[in-house]
Amino acid sequence: MASSLTLDTPKVYNPHRRQQYIVVSCYTRFDNLAHGPRGTEAKKSLYTFWMDTNDGQMVLLSVTQDDCMNPAFSRFHPQKNVLYTCTESVAQHGEIDTWKVNPSTGELQKIGSFDAGGTSTCYITLDKACKNMLVVNYWNATIGVFSLDGSSGKVSSLRSLHDPNEGRAMKAKSDKHVNHSINDPDAQKERQADPHSHAVILDPFFGQIAYVPDLGMDVIRQFRYDAEAGELSAPAVIPSGHPGRKALGPRYIEFHPTLPICYVVNELSSEVSVFEFDRQAAEAIVSSGAAKTGAAVPPTLKLVQSVRTIPDAYPGEMNTCGRLAVHSSGNFVLVSNRGHDSITVFRVHHEHPYFGLLSVATTQHTRGFTPRHFQFDASGQWLITANQDSDCIGVFRFNLATGKLEWTGHEYEVPSPNFVCNIVPHPQDAMLPPASRM
Repeated sequence: MASSLTLDTPKVYNPHRRQQYIVVSCYTRFDNLAHGPRGTEAKKSLYTFWMDTNDGQMVLLSVTQDDCMNPAFSRFHPQKNVLYTCTESVAQHGEIDTWKVNPSTGELQKIGSFDAGGTSTCYITLDKACKNMLVVNYWNATIGVFSLDGSSGKVSSLRSLHDPNEGRAMKAKSDKHVNHSINDPDAQKERQADPHSHAVILDPFFGQIAYVPDLGMDVIRQFRYDAEAGELSAPAVIPSGHPGRKALGPRYIEFHPTLPICYVVNELSSEVSVFEFDRQAAEAIVSSGAAKTGAAVPPTLKLVQSVRTIPDAYPGEMNTCGRLAVHSSGNFVLVSNRGHDSITVFRVHHEHPYFGLLSVATTQHTRGFTPRHFQFDASGQWLITANQDSDCIGVFRFNLATGKLEWTGHEYEVPSPNFVCNIVPHPQDAMLPPASRM
């Protein structure tokens, strides 16, 4: 009897190497956004690619079949194969969606959805213990603290909601407002008539100071974060630029991985502000002295530099900044420019007395229009851009020595991409036999 030969199903990736997935989210509906995309409305909201880290090429593995309108931000759980997304709409409350990530195939399965407590939900942060999630809603500026289910990772309840507008009605209306992609003086005036929270992060030293850039008010809001109570208290405000400056528009904030320095990208003025972190002031807030006694809360950030993200001769009203990222090496800070359609790479100085300060290393065109977002892969050597108004994503090789971005030629069609999330599945789930996987 002749023996039979069994062939394994061909794979597009090496099954013996730890997987790396790139999840790209898309705008599926334009009429309920604060800004005005010029690409194509996506029929499906989340695309999952596998990346070959040898050459930066990617293969599309999965397109989600679950309904999800305008997912505009993603966060991968640091301990579970769970992905969070939040939805963007000025007309209705956002949703925080929880997705189970299949570590073997990259497929996403929606396992939960929760009301974000505000409109145009745009940012998600998990605290150090992964017990709570902090969320900001751009349009009505609210900042929520949500509890997470310890087993599934799903959002289980709203613990507190902070409103910088203190209950006042917004001056801009969801059904009649300026296009937030425009950056002329009239548009700036309306965009800054109300608070607009745009991000929330926790300090990397204590995990108990929360920072929220408010694009509408040109400030960084500072709070004491109480994980046990699930509350934000002891509010203070820090200008996002030099005194007297207007129309800055702080959008994102990120700390340096080793230095007591953080960086804020000002969307409207096309600038990065560099701040020193005051550890002593932070310790005073963490000890709760100021919060309990009602004393003035000290600011924990001190402005030390502002640097432009676009060429000096390029008109500022033709650009708005998008993403800011500090490279994992701590040697570079990168910012995307929407309008100039570029990524500017800044070198971080490590020599005294210029610790943490920036100088321009290079500027690279993104090979597409409106780079709303970009992301590094896990190795830090490949950068993926989301060119929102060109309906495409592209891959660049990042030179770890010089900061130069080298175009690979790898470009993939994705309608109205707005966010790129790098996922390296956690091995405890990936190692389970198929029969035991949920």
